[in-house]
Amino acid sequence: MTAVSPIATALPDLVLRAFAPEHIPGAMRLSQEAGWPHRAEDWALTLSVSQGVVALHDGEIVGTALCSIFGDVALINMIIVDARMRGQGLGRKLMQAVLELAGTRELRLTATTDGRPLYEKLGFEVTGEILQHQGIALSDDPELPVVEGDAQGIAAMDLAAGGSDRAALLTHIAERGTVLRAEGGFALLRDFGRGQVLGPIVARDAATARALLSGAATRAEGSFLRVDLADPALAEHATRLGLAHVGGGTAMMKGAAPAATSEYTTYALASQALG
Repeated sequence: MTAVSPIATALPDLVLRAFAPEHIPGAMRLSQEAGWPHRAEDWALTLSVSQGVVALHDGEIVGTALCSIFGDVALINMIIVDARMRGQGLGRKLMQAVLELAGTRELRLTATTDGRPLYEKLGFEVTGEILQHQGIALSDDPELPVVEGDAQGIAAMDLAAGGSDRAALLTHIAERGTVLRAEGGFALLRDFGRGQVLGPIVARDAATARALLSGAATRAEGSFLRVDLADPALAEHATRLGLAHVGGGTAMMKGAAPAATSEYTTYALASQALG
């Protein structure tokens, strides 16, 4: 698929083209329409580690879909259809396009309520729930020491926890954000949407994960902070830090490889798009 080779669809006057940086403004219109907080910088971060498609109708972007490949794992994300185009099969066509990009890799995504029926029809199975917590962060004393550090070794911990090779993504985030480290874990804090987002949080145990969350909340005290929890063990602690549960999504997977045993767990996602 190339930007100069449109793919015909069954929908009249509509073509799919490869997602390129110049499509970000049109994609932002769709994400804002959907109520998502993504800035241009947030779209650009996801696109920097992704391939994808946009759907064009009379030159206007009316749909988006991205596929982020991390080794043997592909994350399907940013599936958005213009409200005026829904119910015409465009969502399925966008999914089919990015599934082709993913090839035979293990597939993962975070589903919205509206998107879940389609993903189930395409063979995805529910593996868990993602809990979105956000609010004005409150300061807290971590139960274990947390310091700001460098990115050395964090990709190996992340790979052990999630089975996907996200070294390039983590480096990109670390260069623009803050790396928080504790004995047996790390977390990344960066600008996103309305304020900042914390994620991923990767740790050997819940106590370490709670400490990293406390450390981030203290650094973000008095400002907006979001965290997307993959493990409900941190939900009560997040709420105590001023981050209320405001929704989330459904973690889904297709073609899952046997999970390797690991001492590390992913307690919070980098984002719902990027796992």
